[in-house]
Amino acid sequence: MQRDEALALVREFVKNEGLVRHMLSVEAAMRFYAEKFGEDAEAWGLVGLLHDFDWEIHPTLEEHPQAGAPMLRERGVPEDIVQDILSHAEHLHMPRETLRRKAIFACDEVTGLITAVALVRPSRSLSDLEAKSVKKKWKDKAFAAGTNREEMESAAQEFGIDLWEHVGNVILAMRKIAPELGLEGDGGL
Repeated sequence: MQRDEALALVREFVKNEGLVRHMLSVEAAMRFYAEKFGEDAEAWGLVGLLHDFDWEIHPTLEEHPQAGAPMLRERGVPEDIVQDILSHAEHLHMPRETLRRKAIFACDEVTGLITAVALVRPSRSLSDLEAKSVKKKWKDKAFAAGTNREEMESAAQEFGIDLWEHVGNVILAMRKIAPELGLEGDGGL
């Protein structure tokens, strides 16, 4: 499956632009890490782009992402990518033995926190956002209360990277697509 086909599939099933932006953010982070580790950026990007494609039609842990897996297979998504997508769901207890599986788990939740921090800044931009700003907001448990900080910490540890280095990396990745995310701010990038 090519990226344009994957994006069309996302657009077919996801109407919430915030969710689309989340998947684009995770895709950018996955591509960043694929390049960093000399891996296949296209395959890694597909995992990130498609990981939540079924959330609006399967919005419960009883269904997501496992009920979406047959749909991906029907659309020709390679089985290794389907399995990697399944592995991002903590409740499925799938082993994350590959670097790509560790990456999708580490990149998923943190993009939401980064987006939330960027949106409350005067610039509403990723261009001036640094990991230290995210760290300050991290301490305020009421801020972005829906994000799972424990999961972000354990995911970074499992991925083998310091949490704040990881946050910095994901910010860099998301900056590359800031206009698509609505996070370019007033001055642009």
